[in-house]
Amino acid sequence: MNTTTSLILLVVGVAIIVGLAVYAFNLRKEVERREAYRVDEDRRAHQNSLENLDYVVSALVQEQVDITEASWRCKVLLEIIDPSLTERPEFQAFAEVYQRTQHLKTHSARKELSPRERMQEDKERLIVEDEMRPAVLAAAAEVIKWRSRGPASLH
Repeated sequence: MNTTTSLILLVVGVAIIVGLAVYAFNLRKEVERREAYRVDEDRRAHQNSLENLDYVVSALVQEQVDITEASWRCKVLLEIIDPSLTERPEFQAFAEVYQRTQHLKTHSARKELSPRERMQEDKERLIVEDEMRPAVLAAAAEVIKWRSRGPASLH
């Protein structure tokens, strides 16, 4: 192999290496951009969940929403914020209402029930709501206290 061929191969090799390095750099920048976007999305989802939780517990304390519906929403929002929150004793009433009423039909499935079945489910739901009302309202008050302490009180 002569010198000219060696130099051409060297230049081609260096060009390929430089091209791959530029490509790798661009890929790395894209990964960083996407990671920053994901982190921002997680932060916004967390903030939205906290705001929605504030609205739901406020409506619950003012008794503007059903105990069952509010409990379901609070349980889900607390799990989104931090799954361990629903295990806290002061918030467990939400999970208990959910556990005791999750078998009840909602939305279109409820519409498919006969009037007798619907009335039976309503009775069941009202029994749970009457029994759990004090505990759920106390849990809502605890959420309000917890939120007033700020982000540091999360853990």
